[in-house]
Amino acid sequence: MTDALQNLPHPLLAPVIELARLAGEVILPFWRANVTVTTKTDDSPVTAADLAAHQVLVEGLQALDPGIHVLSEEDADIPLSERASWERWWLVDPLDGTKEFISGSEEFTVNVALIEHGRVVFGVVSMPTNNRCYFGGAGLGAWRSDDTDHVEPIAVRNQPGAGQTFTVVASRRHTSPEQEHLLAGLANGLGPLQLTNIGSSLKFCLLAEGAADCYPRLAPTSQWDTAASQGVLEGAGGAVLQLDGQPFSYPARESLLNPFFLALPANAAWRDKLLVLAQS
Repeated sequence: MTDALQNLPHPLLAPVIELARLAGEVILPFWRANVTVTTKTDDSPVTAADLAAHQVLVEGLQALDPGIHVLSEEDADIPLSERASWERWWLVDPLDGTKEFISGSEEFTVNVALIEHGRVVFGVVSMPTNNRCYFGGAGLGAWRSDDTDHVEPIAVRNQPGAGQTFTVVASRRHTSPEQEHLLAGLANGLGPLQLTNIGSSLKFCLLAEGAADCYPRLAPTSQWDTAASQGVLEGAGGAVLQLDGQPFSYPARESLLNPFFLALPANAAWRDKLLVLAQS
C-alpha cells in the first residue's frame, strides 16, 4: 500500500482500491483481443474478462472480511429470502461497460461499493486502461488517483463557470423517449446544453470531478451499475435522487433494477427545476 492511500478515512477503502486495480490488470489482456462474447438471459453480453475480474474481486473481498456478503453482476442469482437479512454487503460490477470493452473503447470500469442498511458507505471506480481511480463516500470525501502515488481531492461544481456551458452527461448506448423529453426541457429552461456521451460509471465521475453538471437517467440500470460511482459523487458533494426527490438507496428487494434517477450537485440552484422536468 502506498503512502498516499494510508490515511484514507475508512479502513477498507485502501485495500479495495488495490483490489479494483488488480481486477483491472486481469481484464486488460482480454481488451482489444479476440474475446468470445456470450449473451446472458437478460440479453446483456458477458466475456471471459468479466468472469476473471469477478473471481479476483470476490476472492479478495471475502479475504478482507468473510462476514461481509458479496453481490456481483456475475453472481446475482441470490434469492431475496437470503439477501433480506444482509445488513452489510459489497455491490460489485467486475466490468462495467462490457459493450464499450467489446468495441475496443477505453470507457469501461471496475466498480465496488460497500453498502450498509441499503445506503452506500463508499465506492471505488477503477479505469483499467489508464490506471485512473475514483473513490469516496458521503461524509468521507472524494478523490481521484491517476497513479498509485498521487491522490487529489475532487468536488462537484454547483454551476458552470464563466465561459462554460451547462453540460449533461448521458449514456452512449441507452436512452428513452422520457430522457429525450427531459433534455429538451433542460435546453428550453437553462439555455444551450453541451451533451457529453460516455460509457459506464464514468458519467458519475465526470460530475464528481466538476467536469459536468447533470446526469439524468430515465432508462434502465441495475444496482451494480450505480452504487460505486454514487459513493464517489456523494463524497464530492453530489446527490443521486429518485424522480420524487428522495435519496437513491439499495434496499433488499426482488428486482435488482434501479428506478429512474437524477445525479447532480447536492446544492445546485436548478435542482427543483430539474425535478419538475423529470416528473413531467
